[in-house]
Amino acid sequence: MASDGEGACMQCKKIPPTEESLTCLTCGTPWHVPCLSSPPESLASTLQWECPDCSGDFDPVPQPGEGSDLVAAIRAIESDVTLTDEDKAKKRQQLLSGKAVMEDDDEEEEEKKKSSSMGLDADILAALGENLKCSFCLQLLERPVTTPCGHNFCLKCFVKWTEQGKRECIKCRFVVPNDVAANPRINASLVSAIRLAKVSRASGAAAAASTSNVYHYVSNESRPDEAFTTERAIIGGIANAASGKIYVTVPGDHFGPIPAENDPVRNQGVLVGESWKSRLACKQWGAHVVHVAGIAGQSKHGAQSVAISVGYDDDEDHGEWFLYTGSGGRDLSGNRRTNKQQSFDQKFTNGNEALRLSCRMGYPVRVVRTYKEKIAAYAPEEGVRYDGIYRVEKCWRKVSVQGKFKVCRYLFVRCDNDPAPWTSDEHGDRPRPLPHVPELAQAIDLFERIETPSWDFDEAEGCWKWMKPPPASKKPVNVLDPEERKLMKEAMDAARSSTLREQLLKGFSCQICLQVMNFPVTTPCAHNFCKGCLEDKFAGQTRMVERSRGGRTLRAMKNIMKCPCCPRDISDFLQNVQVNREVMDVIEKVKKQEEGEASSVDEKEGNGETESEENSEITDAEDVEQPTKRAKLDTEAAVSAA
Repeated sequence: MASDGEGACMQCKKIPPTEESLTCLTCGTPWHVPCLSSPPESLASTLQWECPDCSGDFDPVPQPGEGSDLVAAIRAIESDVTLTDEDKAKKRQQLLSGKAVMEDDDEEEEEKKKSSSMGLDADILAALGENLKCSFCLQLLERPVTTPCGHNFCLKCFVKWTEQGKRECIKCRFVVPNDVAANPRINASLVSAIRLAKVSRASGAAAAASTSNVYHYVSNESRPDEAFTTERAIIGGIANAASGKIYVTVPGDHFGPIPAENDPVRNQGVLVGESWKSRLACKQWGAHVVHVAGIAGQSKHGAQSVAISVGYDDDEDHGEWFLYTGSGGRDLSGNRRTNKQQSFDQKFTNGNEALRLSCRMGYPVRVVRTYKEKIAAYAPEEGVRYDGIYRVEKCWRKVSVQGKFKVCRYLFVRCDNDPAPWTSDEHGDRPRPLPHVPELAQAIDLFERIETPSWDFDEAEGCWKWMKPPPASKKPVNVLDPEERKLMKEAMDAARSSTLREQLLKGFSCQICLQVMNFPVTTPCAHNFCKGCLEDKFAGQTRMVERSRGGRTLRAMKNIMKCPCCPRDISDFLQNVQVNREVMDVIEKVKKQEEGEASSVDEKEGNGETESEENSEITDAEDVEQPTKRAKLDTEAAVSAA
């Protein structure tokens, strides 16, 4: 029997020794000789031996517990005249490896039925499934990353491949640059497209979390719409700016998500994945209300939100969970921007104590990530992004990686009803086991929650919600009059939501011409452009710049070509720009669907106009004939009366 990716036999599940392994002459696949029904008769025949898949002679060895059913299934595959030899070999391999081919076919049929019931919008998910599959796991892309050669893979599969020391693309053997392999970026456009197609198929959204019906209103009509620099600031710039208008009606110590009822401007709340250009703009929508500090909270009330930024050397970010380092421990009397060394121990006070209190009570903590984060795979491309609700599961202290002073550490685990910005899932989080953290073996002052958390998953409703009443706000309440709030909502313009195809095509827009991409390309920094737009942007520029001074020719200098959307140098990528064929196929299919629907609508309108014209002509003819008939009847009546 053939061996799997780890070298184990697919029948006996054991790793065969070298003397019991036989390699196929054609495909090079190793097979376990004792598990073959017809092993080679002599030693000489092993030199020209071909496996059952390549020779066409199927190997009817039943797996334990399956008996003749497996043989019958293999014979059914062999007798299917609609399958090619390659398809037959693939189905035999799937069947022998334990995969239920029949169940996969049933799932495909059910998927087709669902797609037909959902109309043309469901065809988009099928188009994505055909073109956006990972070449490693053969599944729809999950956290997709795009290589410079224009091929897409799952982040987990790509990292596993590169950790083995392999640098060649599995599809085209293109050598992936070391910086891309070491720090891959998630393609946000593909994530949005896949999730959008999945959400359109879902029957309903997850239940929203319940919150307290207290509306805090800030009288800030005199403030500008954005952050501004006061007249007292000696140095201009955003570092000395004051916040603009506060658009949400929640207090500064509000716990949990910000729902639509607290968003009188847009009536949608703060959504997962929403981003702002700065921390001050983030403050205006209540996601993280402090300008500089990474922890927003009070030591006797709890922490409401944290920001993941440059942070400390000990920080680890794994997306759905991360290890966060507390605040303090540095001497800020000098240059605060450059002083990154610990000068004393961190303690559970102020913001650190607020996080420990949230850990003990199980409060929800909002998390925002900034573009400055070291783990680029989960960081936004620019600005600040809201990534949803997390919960602090454990907290402890340990000696920092700098090796001298202690730092406070926190284990955050995601628990939000909406999917994360980097995943294509249409559903939110489900309770997951806590990850293994090796540094807990050397932890001191370890604290783990014992009581039931206030924010937890309700199995009956299938969503995260407050299982205990949320803590009351300690901020002064300035409540907006209900009538005024009603008038504000009525005054808002109802934005007409565009169709799924329009939203999808908008996500595939070039960031230079702002139109749907034509021959799309993805840079190593995960930005998407039209191939023509990107080449025109750097037209006339060469990779190397010749230099001379005083009649002498100096060494040529590399020309730095920055990405139009970020400071990253893409000069090496521009030497051989490769089109992302998979994305281009999806765009073409969506465009064809949109054009087909538009043409059908035009035909219906044309038929409707023709029918209306015919009906109007018939009506006009009847109107002309009707007076003639009346006149004839009147004449006959007069004659009969005479």
